[in-house]
Order: sequence, then structure tokens, then C-alpha cells
Amino acid sequence: MSSAARTAVTVVFFASGAAYGSWVARVPSLQEGIDATKSELGLALFGIAAGSIVMLPVAGWLVARLGSRSVALAGLVGVAVSLPLIGLAPSLLALTLAFAAFGVASATLDLAMNAHGVAVERRSDRPILSSFHAAFSLGGLVGAAVGGIAAALGVSPLAQLTSAAVVILGIGVWSRGHLLPGHIDAATGPVYSRPSAGLVALAALAFAGLLAEGAAGDWSGIYLNETLATGEGAATAAFIGFSVTMTLGRLVGDRLTSAWGAARLTRGAGLLGAAGIAAALLSADPLVAVVGFACLGAGLSTVIPTVFRAAAAAGSSAGAGIAAVSTVGYAAFLVGPPAIGVLADATSLVLALSLLVGLCALIALLAGATAPASAPDDALPQRRSRWP
Repeated sequence: MSSAARTAVTVVFFASGAAYGSWVARVPSLQEGIDATKSELGLALFGIAAGSIVMLPVAGWLVARLGSRSVALAGLVGVAVSLPLIGLAPSLLALTLAFAAFGVASATLDLAMNAHGVAVERRSDRPILSSFHAAFSLGGLVGAAVGGIAAALGVSPLAQLTSAAVVILGIGVWSRGHLLPGHIDAATGPVYSRPSAGLVALAALAFAGLLAEGAAGDWSGIYLNETLATGEGAATAAFIGFSVTMTLGRLVGDRLTSAWGAARLTRGAGLLGAAGIAAALLSADPLVAVVGFACLGAGLSTVIPTVFRAAAAAGSSAGAGIAAVSTVGYAAFLVGPPAIGVLADATSLVLALSLLVGLCALIALLAGATAPASAPDDALPQRRSRWP
């Protein structure tokens, strides 16, 4: 496998994360710019979810027909074009439509770059997909940091997001010459077919993993602040711990997959996550809670890359398999945090977050679905063949 292809995919993942982090850091400015209430801002942000969920099945079809390379590059251009639209939006409707456009482009890029990452991994001698997801996480941190600095310096969202778009377009131009050939993973048969039991299990894993990830990201700080009375500043330690261990886990996830195999790693990840969140909820010590959420982040870090790898092989095509699990998982990621809030209002936040223990246990239970069919608990088989 050409190292340039791996580098190109890594850079594309980084660019996708940076695009997301760039606008997230400017949400307060965007809200102020259109004088929106919190509920109105939430409605605008829902445009991303709507655009993404509608586009994912279409993107799967496009990847199967055109190949992941062309679709990923088109998605990258779409993301770059949509960023200035977000900064330019003069009204709630315009911002909602701009977010919807970003959702469509982001979903296209996300699915295609994962499919291309799987194609690159299959031509490598070891698992590498988790490292791509680590690049996405790092890109998000860099994008958010740059956005925060721009906000502190008084740079307008339009100027900052336009600058980010130019950089992303530059990445697309460079990547175009280094990604795998366009026909490498295009399918000739039916794109979608009745899902197998294995693909259904992988979709359930994506549901559990992304719901737990979204809930922990949104509610960990609130749990420390309100339940353990740490204060708002100290409460951010839970989210920081969760985010850092998730990024670090993805950096070492490929080595762990090689050493332990996908199924064993996923089973251990689920058990680690369950133990971590259980400790966080059972202890009144904020430090224990922070460590618990950090363990949850480490446990969840390798789940989605592993699920995507397995789904690419379980579907009628790589794009179709990833589209199926992505649609279910992304819906859970969006619906899960509000559902936790509703349950917390009806009972308590501790009881609501205890749902995450069950989700992690489900991950451990269904871990066998991530194993290659030819080697149920072995590491990813080595493949040294060149692409056509």
C-alpha cells in the first residue's frame, strides 16, 4: 500500500473534524448574529441532523456506484462551500438551511472517507482505521481551538469559516492525487439488499456506542456540576477526560486490534466503559467520577471504527454497510442526549445516566459481530495485495 494513500485519508479525516470544530466554536457568535433564542438555535442545529440522516443512504448508493474516492472529494468540497454559508446566514431560516447543507455534505464525506479508509486498510498489513478516527478527533480539537482564538480576537464567523474553507479546499486538491483509484471499491451488483443478522447486530452496536458517546459528551459536565456540586469550571474535567481518552484510545486502537482481535477488543471495551460509568455514578467523589468518564471514553474509542470496518464487509457493498450502521448510530447520537434529559427530569440524572451501563454491556454482548467471518476472534488478517 502506498503511504501517500494512508496520509491522504488521514488528512481528509482531519479536515472533516476541523470543519466541524470550526463552526462549533462560533455557535455563540452565530446565535448572537441572528438574535436567536436557545430553542431557535436548537431548531437551526437540527438542520444538520436532518440533512445528514436523509443523505446517508444516498451517499451509500453513490459510493457503491462511483467509488469512495470521488464521493469523498465531492463531500469535502461541499463541506468547504457550506462553511461560509453558515457564517454568512442573516436569519434563522438561512442558518437552518446552511446547517442542512453542511449536514448533507458532512454525511457524504463521513461515509465516503470511512469507506475509503476501509479500502486503504484492506491493502495494508495491519489495522489502521482507528488512526483515521483519531485524526478526526484531533482535527475537531484544532478547529475548535482556532475558532476560539478567532472569536477572542474579534474575527467574524464569516472571515474565520471562509479561511477554514480555503484550507479544506487545498487539502482536497492535494488529496485528489494521492487517494486510491476511483474504481477501487465501486460495486457492480445491487447496492442495497435485505440486511443480514450480522449487519443488524453491527447497527445495534453503532446505536449503543454513539448514544453513549453523545450522552456522555452532553451530560458528564452537568452531572459533576449539579449532582456532585463541583462548580461549572471543575465540571469540565469530566468532558476533558472523556475526550482525551477517546482520542488516545483511537491512536492506539489499531495496535490493540492487531494484538487482541476485533471481538475481544470490543468486548473488553464494553466492559471497561460499563465499569467506568458505574464507578462515576456510584461514587460521590468528583475525582472518581472524572476517572470513570475517562474510562468510558477509552472504552468507546475503538467501538465505532471497529463497527465500520466490520460493516464494510457485512453489507452488499462497503458503502451500503457503512451507510446502514451510520444512519442508525447517528440517529442515536442525536436522539440519545435529549432522551437522557427527559428521563432525568422524570427520575434523576443518576438513574438516567445508568442507561449507559446497559449500553456498554450490550456492546460487550454483541462484540462477536465485529469479528471477521473467517477468524472469529483473531486479529485482522494480513492483506498485502496491491490494488488493481
